[in-house]
Amino acid sequence: MTEDKRRRYSAPVVDGLGKSASRAMLRAVGFTDDDFRKPQVGIASTWSNLTPCNMHINRLAEESAAGADDAGGKALIFNTITVSDGIANGTEGMKYSLVSREVIADSIETAAGCEGFDGLVAIGGCDKNMPGCIMGLARLNRPSVFVYGGTIMPGENHTDIISVFEAVGAHARGDLDLIEVKQIEETAIPGPGSCGGMYTANTMASAIEAMGMSLPGSSAQNAVSDSKAEDCRAAGAAVLNLLDKDIKPSDVMTREAFENAITVVIALGGSTNAVLHLLAMASTVGVELSLDDFVEIGKRVPVLADLRPSGHYMMSELVAIGGIQPLMKMLLERGLLHGDCLTVTGQTLGENLADVAPYPEGQDIIHAFDNPIKADSHLRILFGNLAPTGSVAKITGKEGTHFTGRARVFHSEEEAQERILDGTVVAGDVLVIRYEGPKGGPGMREMLSPTSAIMGKGLGSDVALITDGRFSGGSHGFVVGHITPEAAEGGPIALVQDGDTITIDAVTNRIELDISEAEMEKRRKAWKAPEPRFTRGVLAKYARTVSSASLGAVTDLP
Repeated sequence: MTEDKRRRYSAPVVDGLGKSASRAMLRAVGFTDDDFRKPQVGIASTWSNLTPCNMHINRLAEESAAGADDAGGKALIFNTITVSDGIANGTEGMKYSLVSREVIADSIETAAGCEGFDGLVAIGGCDKNMPGCIMGLARLNRPSVFVYGGTIMPGENHTDIISVFEAVGAHARGDLDLIEVKQIEETAIPGPGSCGGMYTANTMASAIEAMGMSLPGSSAQNAVSDSKAEDCRAAGAAVLNLLDKDIKPSDVMTREAFENAITVVIALGGSTNAVLHLLAMASTVGVELSLDDFVEIGKRVPVLADLRPSGHYMMSELVAIGGIQPLMKMLLERGLLHGDCLTVTGQTLGENLADVAPYPEGQDIIHAFDNPIKADSHLRILFGNLAPTGSVAKITGKEGTHFTGRARVFHSEEEAQERILDGTVVAGDVLVIRYEGPKGGPGMREMLSPTSAIMGKGLGSDVALITDGRFSGGSHGFVVGHITPEAAEGGPIALVQDGDTITIDAVTNRIELDISEAEMEKRRKAWKAPEPRFTRGVLAKYARTVSSASLGAVTDLP
């Protein structure tokens, strides 16, 4: 057996006479005698032709493989799945979206664990790819680098996928005719790359770079660009350096690294899904993280980025002025980041940022600390008698910070969508969409279609929406998701009735149902759990094993 510590996983698979059959199989895929003496680097590709987010990732995987080979490794490319939230939103298919995060993690763990890869590169595009890849890498805990597939370019007239969703609501309001909607549909998505605002994909890519699991700059590159190809090659080579230094994900993904990730997400005005995914990633690597940590960090970190959905600019425009590295340097110099955290470069975050130039003068995408978009976090963790174990809101302040209204209760996203578009929903309503949680959906669908319809109908400042489901990074308005315990577990959201008064306060961080405890108990005793909608297959397995959203909705808790 080899003395090369870089080959601790591949050597048992290919070394010695007894592994002759293994070598025979690998010769058929291109191995030579020399290759069997090299560390094997698995390249986990989320390539798929079913979404623009991932349609180019096969080429990026080849670049990473070439980088690993040139650095002295032997790369093997393997695939895992992706699904498209942009396509599935508003349908039953969206139930599979969050499930796909677990499938991605499971498949990376399965392939690498079986084949004996010594190190890994994982390349992700659509929303669940990023946390799914990181969770898979964390489970294996072998030297690894994550690569983001990159952002899409803006569509015609500065449009993107959210423009299309909101055009549907604008048509229902009478502001756009069918021809105008079709024109937006035809031009909003010009080519490869992930959705163009600070939605979930760009949020999670930024969080992972801030955490140190991507090379500097990886989160802020256009999908089709020389810089993205170079990033992929460098990632392949970086794995060999990590193997030499025996730096593993657990060395990088520390408690302080997660605090860095939360800080950058807040400064960027990122997606509520970051809360769910960072909790899951921390759970997987064994770091204690809770909703309370988002509260505490949020008290000292302002929102500085004027990025969609609540702001104006797109990720490609942030790329053009330097990406997130200058922002991270601003945060570090302000004492808001831990500069001594190790990263996949083999250096600390502070060392990586040392020579980063500031943003060009005159840019107004990233604001100064004395002129923030919001003085504290937009990610509000709300508790109260409607959410005893927590909920998550994205309140930038543009929606206001307080809402009191009458409940209008729906048992599915589709039912709510119909009532928004047909005019049933009116100013002063608090839409309650329940039985959409991790267990109850199952799958915790995003409420992008209803929130986009609300904005398109011009009701963004006049109604609120609460749910035990979640929201797309493209959702905006007065919305609260991740309400726990969820309705399927008998949480208080299951007990709300039409006409009840609900108060949401994003200053005191409370969400309250205005009924007495005696009435609440009466309703609780009358409540009956609904029968599971799925009894076989992946959704049934997911519903049986998934944890609460307040714990990250993971499926492998002890």
